[in-house]
Amino acid sequence: MGGGKAARRGLLFASLVFAAAISSVSAAVTTPSPKKAKASDASSAVFPIHGDVYPHGLYYVEMNIGDPPKPYFLDVDTGSDLTWIQCDAPCVRCSKGPHPWYRPKRTNLVPCKNPLCAALHSGTAAPPADQNCGQCDYEIEYADRGSSLGVLVADAFSLGRTLARPILAFGCGYNRQLTSPNIPALTDGVLGLGTGKVSVLSQLSDRGATKNVVGHCFSAKGGGYLFFGDDLVPSSRMTWAPMSRIGSRNYYSLGSANLQWGTRSLGVNQKEVVLDTGSTYTYFGFQPYQALLSAVKSDLSKTPLKEVFDDPSLAVCWRGQKPFKSVNDVKQYFKTLALSFVNAKRTLLEVPPENYLIITKHGNACLGILNGTEVGLEISMSSETSLCKTSWWFTTTRGSRSDGSVQPVIGLPSLELLPPHDDLLAFTSMCVYQKGDS
Repeated sequence: MGGGKAARRGLLFASLVFAAAISSVSAAVTTPSPKKAKASDASSAVFPIHGDVYPHGLYYVEMNIGDPPKPYFLDVDTGSDLTWIQCDAPCVRCSKGPHPWYRPKRTNLVPCKNPLCAALHSGTAAPPADQNCGQCDYEIEYADRGSSLGVLVADAFSLGRTLARPILAFGCGYNRQLTSPNIPALTDGVLGLGTGKVSVLSQLSDRGATKNVVGHCFSAKGGGYLFFGDDLVPSSRMTWAPMSRIGSRNYYSLGSANLQWGTRSLGVNQKEVVLDTGSTYTYFGFQPYQALLSAVKSDLSKTPLKEVFDDPSLAVCWRGQKPFKSVNDVKQYFKTLALSFVNAKRTLLEVPPENYLIITKHGNACLGILNGTEVGLEISMSSETSLCKTSWWFTTTRGSRSDGSVQPVIGLPSLELLPPHDDLLAFTSMCVYQKGDS
């Protein structure tokens, strides 16, 4: 993120969730349940995740910040670095949220000569040339036209029983612009988990509080958990692939991918894929989106489903002879969508109909993949929220380059783990990021 600004894919809209099933050529086993973190291990912290896919459309965690600690709901976002909460400093423009605004002390201010301020604004850890500057101001803008303007502060984060209360830098946002200003905010701010130096994960890792690992898992019925540290990373049955950098942006990406509908290639050129939990929907660039939509409509022309144009929930929807109650009522008419990654030739990311369709309150089945060019996305194929939103993902420091530095990689599960019941801990799939020293 340059100049203190970051792009984000659609905070505060309804989210699509993909339970991304990962196939490996050499794998034919079911992904095991994660092992529980040991209470005596001081390198991990686990947080319950709240929220759902539809109708709320976002997932958030409760973080206790300050001294004394106070609770705040933070939207989990791997597509941006800066964590921020609404702040009474005083507040210029803030929305009514779940909790009272954070009130900083002057001693909480982070000076602009702090390396984290330089990292926030330029993507590097070098201090600014002017050593006599004052506070570290920031402005972050998101792709949905939401924004936060504020100042960088530092305060204690309560990270569970297994970690101490580290002092971490975050944004004190005193001017918040919402896409829908008349609707109360569901969260108090954003938990930035990108790969930049200012992210909470990077700060914890840099001070040795945790391994450079973050993971989440979402239940098919809503909720889940988020963790920092490597205690819950499966020791086997994972497929690891190199993480790809997209310019100077701190995105998690597996690089270019080819798109398949069922067993048939859609014939689109290789496109970059970004995994971003802060994204609202899955977005494809114009060419992949049109190819997918054409294939879907061609298949559905031979079925009883009829396209409808009066459902405001999503752009493309279908109705049946009677309203659908769940995806199970309609999934037989659709095929599995798959992404074949160029940098991971033995890995296929499979997305079944259950995970790209949304049943709306009108009883229609809608395509939860949108045309990214209509909202100005720069990446040609961006499967941001959804590819990992019902899954685990982690970033760790495994593997090495020829020069001895750490190779960032992304780990994927061998197969989809289908939940036997609706228990919160019956998760649908797993997706893993490994972060290096980039």
